[in-house]
Amino acid sequence: MALITILRTQFFHKQTMNLTKTLALRLLLIVAVAAFFTSCNKSRDYKDSSRATGWKLNSKDGGFQYNPDAKEQETGPGLVFVEGGTFTMGKVQDDPMHDWNNSPNQQHVQSFYMDETEVTNLMYLQYLDWLKQVFPPENDDYRNIYTGALPDTLVWRNRLGYNEVMTNNYLRHPAYAQYPVVGVSWIQAVEFSKWRTDRVNELILEEEGVTARGSRFEAKAGQTFSTDTYLNAPTMAYGGQDSITRGGKKSESMLKRSKDSTNLYIQGKDGLLLPAYRLPTEAEWEYAALGLGDLRSYNVYRGRKKYPWDGQYTRSGKRKSRGDQLANFKQGDGDYGGIAGWSDDGADITAEIKSYQPNDFGLYDMAGNVAEWVADVYRPIVDDEFNDFNYYRGNVYSKNAIGEDGKVKIVTSDSIVYDTLSNGKIVARNLPGEILQVPVDENETYLRTQFSESDNRDFRDGDRSSSRYFQSFGEDTEELDESKRMYNSPQHKVDADSSGTMDRQYDKNNKRSTLINNEVRVYKGGSWRDRDYWLDPAQRRYFPQDMATDYIGFRCAMSRVGSKSKTNKSPRN
Repeated sequence: MALITILRTQFFHKQTMNLTKTLALRLLLIVAVAAFFTSCNKSRDYKDSSRATGWKLNSKDGGFQYNPDAKEQETGPGLVFVEGGTFTMGKVQDDPMHDWNNSPNQQHVQSFYMDETEVTNLMYLQYLDWLKQVFPPENDDYRNIYTGALPDTLVWRNRLGYNEVMTNNYLRHPAYAQYPVVGVSWIQAVEFSKWRTDRVNELILEEEGVTARGSRFEAKAGQTFSTDTYLNAPTMAYGGQDSITRGGKKSESMLKRSKDSTNLYIQGKDGLLLPAYRLPTEAEWEYAALGLGDLRSYNVYRGRKKYPWDGQYTRSGKRKSRGDQLANFKQGDGDYGGIAGWSDDGADITAEIKSYQPNDFGLYDMAGNVAEWVADVYRPIVDDEFNDFNYYRGNVYSKNAIGEDGKVKIVTSDSIVYDTLSNGKIVARNLPGEILQVPVDENETYLRTQFSESDNRDFRDGDRSSSRYFQSFGEDTEELDESKRMYNSPQHKVDADSSGTMDRQYDKNNKRSTLINNEVRVYKGGSWRDRDYWLDPAQRRYFPQDMATDYIGFRCAMSRVGSKSKTNKSPRN
């Protein structure tokens, strides 16, 4: 028995050893195969090689250079992220005024960024200071650049009121530094946005070590930084001063890995520069003001909002702040702030930014304080039948002007284009260092289905084909009579003679039937001068784009590139 036991033990030990060896071989084989496929996959990783050609990306020998570490868009200074989505644009509550210009319609907006607060006096003063340093107003060639950007401080005057303290102090006194800027026309707000874009991207290039350090403080007329110029013609940026454009430490490493001029400069594909600051569209502004996130239940909203905050009242219902007004607006005739000692809203004119709680997106004063310019040209209808995605009326398409040498044309001190507005004010359409823009022509519009001309402000509501006098059959090429236009608005004219004297020709035609034309823009939100009726984000009014008031300000927005959301979302069962 002992012998049998020994033989059986040896047999099982041998079988165990064989099984162990087999398992080890199989495991080794699996590891080898996994390593093989891993190495294969790694060699085909899009970060290292092209899925199109198999060529290695970012090779020291040359070829296509790509930034594999580029992350999602950075949030620009002053902005907060607004995740886009679907919402009901327009008046969803009772409309006792029967405006009929904000009928409910469903729209979808892409994600974007918006200023946390309105643009302040301090922010605008920085803009004016830069213009004054770069384009000295004492120089006759540049005088209209600075004066054209100045806010109209006389908007505070009232024939039966004493407001000279605001006329003389509101813009520049430090007591009002953090108050929203007013007296700014729509055109001036657009120009500020362009300037802000260039200054932000100029700083990014400097901090990344691409351009020379401190160069932004030494800008001169014709040698300023323009984002579009840098991206389209980098050798012409900063007036062609290569010592500035390539004066940073990072430029040295860029030169070492580039055999030609292709990768000597930061390009759009590097994902470093931010998109343009701009005015928000009406749909974006209304969506951001509503802040509907707290009413969301899966893919529907549980209710409708009357104000940027939840509830139907303008006073807080929270225990700690019960009874406090939630915005700065006019409570009634002769009541702009309440009784002294216990103010209803803490302000009689505008209020300092962040004086009230933000909405669900983190945006302050989306109701009250000042109304705000948006990008859209005003029309009584929102044509959701034609478009319900990123709705916007006001597209005027342009392209870079190309010279006979095949290069883009850069605006110089001698080629600045000035516009004389209907109120006689002169503003610069472009600045030295920028690329000259011209309208798109048949080269871009031929056989296209999306657009057929450069100026689309009148499209489907104001153009010839939308007039009741238009005949779709036969030839209809004759000029449309001014009296038969859909929007027969006054046509004021201002001309200047050779000495600069203004000839203002006021339209005295008593047959004009409307104030609507392509030069009136939408403004949104109630202001310190408005009753609570106008605090509803759906309300919309219009004002001439070249005029200003003491109750309209603005804030900037920026488009979002890339993903819709900043957070990873998993499907819900």
